[in-house]
Amino acid sequence: MFVCSCFGVTEAQVQQHAASGACTPRQIASACKAGTDCGSCVRRIQAILGRGTLPRRDLADRGAPVVSDAELLEEAA
Repeated sequence: MFVCSCFGVTEAQVQQHAASGACTPRQIASACKAGTDCGSCVRRIQAILGRGTLPRRDLADRGAPVVSDAELLEEAA
């Protein structure tokens, strides 16, 4: 099922990015552009992120970094 029709992003892709550490809609947007065009999918992304347990979510809740240094370097490039 598509979450973002603007960029053809599926629910499975959003879940995959969440499993890789994305905890917020902004981090999902950085990973796959979902939510960056018309914005109608942002609430759906929020709902997906709110389901179940997400890796590193507990770290984010404690204020710990959830993105590795390697990921930061890739974003900067």
